[in-house]
Amino acid sequence: MNLLPSFHETLFQYGLQIDRQPIEILQINVGKLCNQACHHCHVEAGPKRTEIMEKKTVDRLIELLGQSPTIHTVDITGGAPELNPHFRTLVAAARERNKAVIDRCNLTVLFEKGQGETANFLKEHQVKIVASLPCYSKDNVDKQRGGGIFDKSIRALKLLNELGFGKSDTGLELNLVHNPLGAFLPPSQNKLELDYKKELKELFGIEFNHLFTITNMPIKRFLDQLVRENKYEEYMTLLVNSFNAHAAKNVMCRNLVSIGWDGKIYDCDFNQMLEIPCGEKQRTIWDMESFDQIFETPIAFGNHCYGCTAGAGSSCGGSLI
Repeated sequence: MNLLPSFHETLFQYGLQIDRQPIEILQINVGKLCNQACHHCHVEAGPKRTEIMEKKTVDRLIELLGQSPTIHTVDITGGAPELNPHFRTLVAAARERNKAVIDRCNLTVLFEKGQGETANFLKEHQVKIVASLPCYSKDNVDKQRGGGIFDKSIRALKLLNELGFGKSDTGLELNLVHNPLGAFLPPSQNKLELDYKKELKELFGIEFNHLFTITNMPIKRFLDQLVRENKYEEYMTLLVNSFNAHAAKNVMCRNLVSIGWDGKIYDCDFNQMLEIPCGEKQRTIWDMESFDQIFETPIAFGNHCYGCTAGAGSSCGGSLI
């Protein structure tokens, strides 16, 4: 691995300086509690995790949201964000402030105890759903996410379709997310979207708006898997050799800020899981008067950032080019 250049060295080689732009997307990780424990999860979320965002933290974020006019989207993630008891408070407050809201939903959570009205709530507030479905094959999904997950996911997608999500004329957005099942880059997002739409429509009558392909980041559970299979060096070499300067110019950390369950501030969800703070020192939402203050701080990069800049690039909104 010592023969591979660092991410900073590669940026220098290409003459790239990636500066921060005004913050437009506030991504909030409301906790690591989840009803699933997926093999590729960079959050290492699961049913036994106890980290959960408290109401005082949610209230402070709502306050800062009103003081940060450049933010147009609140992107809520987890764990399963719907399991946070203050999820609905956060969604409603963001929508009252005319912010678009994204719920990163694992689909099966809609059938958990206490979640019977969640889908209707999401419809009522016109929340954009970004739903995890790593493949349209039952065997592949259950292998990555656990037995029975595919069937429950299909049930959830049908439920959302019945409410109007994913339909072209409703304005209720339903997007799916594909993660590769192993140590390789995702295929063409446009082509795979066509495959997903064909298979899901023909087999289950399911419709959705767009597919996002996201590269597996070499951190946490996926890193552990790479090490167990003795594929870490091979995967990192693939990422480095697939570096795309055009994708690097569009990385999501330029206009996004990530908030941890405890109120700490990061450049992205991946840096958050590695505890790499935003700027030069760790700050929290109680240190800020507005998220505009982050604009002047540098973005923290590491070698895991090759995952966002390989091939067509990768972000929470899919490929970058």
